[in-house]
Amino acid sequence: MSRPLLQLALDYTELPPALSDALLLRDSVDIIEAGTLLCLTEGLEAVRQLRKLCPHKIIVADWKVADAGETLAKQAFDAGANWMTVICAAPLATVEKAHQVAMERGGEIQIELFGNWTFDDARAWHKAGIRQAIYHRGRDAQASGQTWGEADLARMKTLSDIGLELSITGGITPQDLPLFRDIKVKAFIAGRALSGAANPQHVAQDFQTQIRDIWGA
Repeated sequence: MSRPLLQLALDYTELPPALSDALLLRDSVDIIEAGTLLCLTEGLEAVRQLRKLCPHKIIVADWKVADAGETLAKQAFDAGANWMTVICAAPLATVEKAHQVAMERGGEIQIELFGNWTFDDARAWHKAGIRQAIYHRGRDAQASGQTWGEADLARMKTLSDIGLELSITGGITPQDLPLFRDIKVKAFIAGRALSGAANPQHVAQDFQTQIRDIWGA
């Protein structure tokens, strides 16, 4: 099992603080995400500026695409994204169109697992060529006190067995990582755990140390 990556989620509604965090943490993380809120308010410029600031990092356009997969994928990848998210409720045709563009441009599509989805859906995505999904504990679930449980881990294991590598997000802290040692983890996504910390670089190092201790160098 390969070593998971660490992803910084920039969930701002303005570009300057997002770029400030990216500059501060770009040497401490592996992936930098233009979050959905940032993309809605700043558009393609968010992706372009992050690519310019972090030329050697994986850049994610977290658009949660539901339709127009081909057009939006072209925009995201041509602006400098390496990965783009498609919401799990999108029609399979949208997933396939986005995936085709991603392949042409050397990128990847991630399926965002929000709300209702099935393992049959996951098998269909995998059959279409998708190899990544995002397992999400949303803000509202966190606020209501929902924690990671055995049901989550069982679902993640089934997704891993289907062949999907998972990026895991939703209030993740370094102390949570041992829970996922048997899951095929592509990345751990941290937003407020990093950007909201008193010493973001120190927290990023804690993440990386835990990842190395559990999965090896």
